[in-house]
Amino acid sequence: MVNNKTFSVNFKGKKYLIKNYIVCDSIFSQARGLMFRPRTFRTPLLFIFKKSSKQAIHSCFVDGDFLAIWMNNGKIVDKKIVKPWKFAVTPKEKFNLLLEIPLK
Repeated sequence: MVNNKTFSVNFKGKKYLIKNYIVCDSIFSQARGLMFRPRTFRTPLLFIFKKSSKQAIHSCFVDGDFLAIWMNNGKIVDKKIVKPWKFAVTPKEKFNLLLEIPLK
């Protein structure tokens, strides 16, 4: 499901305007994430979790870098550029929202 809400995120001096994104709130959409998507896929994914945790993410089978932004109750708790084939990327604090933005 593509969401039309717009918001911006600042990261390393660059402003990212998020116009449309896909909400990943089912176990299947969260399991797939950016895996197996073509390099031309540019739609950000917003993962919504029921409980806050410090669960690690991975980038296996992801064809390109992406910006991961971890949020807890609307506040950004960590942000990192994730390269392909990283087996465990962990945020600094607990989160209940994760935004993955594919980069060029």
